Amino acid sequence: MLKMSKGAPMKVFAVCSALACITCVPSAAEKNDSAVPYPVPLIFETDIGNDVDDVLALGMIHALETRGECKLLAVTITKDTELAAPFTDAVNTFYGRGDVPIGVTRSGITPQAGKFLGLASKRDGDDLRYPHNLRSGKDAPHAVSILRKSLTKAADGSVVVVQVGFSTNLADLLESKADDISSSAGRVLVRRKVRLLSVMAGAFASINGKQHLEYNVIKDIPSAKKLADQWPTPIVYSGYEIGISVPYPAESIEQDYGYAKHHPLAEAYRLYNPPPHNRPTWDLTSVLYAVRPDRDYFDVSPRGQVVMEENGATNFKPDESGSHRYLKLNDTQRIRVIESLVLLSSQP
Repeated sequence: MLKMSKGAPMKVFAVCSALACITCVPSAAEKNDSAVPYPVPLIFETDIGNDVDDVLALGMIHALETRGECKLLAVTITKDTELAAPFTDAVNTFYGRGDVPIGVTRSGITPQAGKFLGLASKRDGDDLRYPHNLRSGKDAPHAVSILRKSLTKAADGSVVVVQVGFSTNLADLLESKADDISSSAGRVLVRRKVRLLSVMAGAFASINGKQHLEYNVIKDIPSAKKLADQWPTPIVYSGYEIGISVPYPAESIEQDYGYAKHHPLAEAYRLYNPPPHNRPTWDLTSVLYAVRPDRDYFDVSPRGQVVMEENGATNFKPDESGSHRYLKLNDTQRIRVIESLVLLSSQP
């Protein structure tokens, strides 16, 4: 776990990191034997509202886009509550990108409001604290239509999908038929347009000697299984053991977000579980790998196949012809990953 002394606040830590990153030039990454498009066209699939790491991950994507490293094509949501889409729109608008398309699920999975999604309707006097246009998930289109539109418009073999929620929307995308958006069925459209699926799901190392049944899998096991069995492009999984080992330092929440009077990331973090709690950052790791796969933040397993068991357990079977891999992390990389996550999430 990263510790900062009183004399070395997180802001100084982040600025030093920024100087180091300026000289980093992206090259090749997990791909279909072609150069990585730059900036990376990215779709963010999230169950935002169930945990706060989704919010930090979304802020991190906006920071990466500001740096010219990615382009956020759409956000699609797998938490079925009316407040998730307005909150997402409020965060996007805060970062100056209120035009990013947002799609929602109608699955009924995790309909609870959660601890911080109500910030979307928070008012200071007569004005919304976080201005935005989308007032309810009822007014948002279905996620599958947004996914199909975003993929259809993208160049072939270019899109990276980051899934940090349930597999519901992507499983439905695979089953989608040709329509007025695209003459291609879902599987064909994915195969032609998607370069990589970066997924926060599963567990590939024992936790306290036991196999962990990871949340994003067990909330919709049939969809997670369909994704593992049928997704037609490479998948890289970031397992539970990765995120649990890179907690977000509470010092950053207290020190690094003061450039705005009200900041949705810091406020959501405090409402979810206030400092001094250091929240594990599962979802951010999938974003970091998706956009910066070649900077040695992580090691990656050999190729193989992820098998989803009926109880939601994830097993990995090595296979040189397989299209799945999973992230691994050593102690040196852990420090670099935490540093980068703080820098990017808190970037003004």
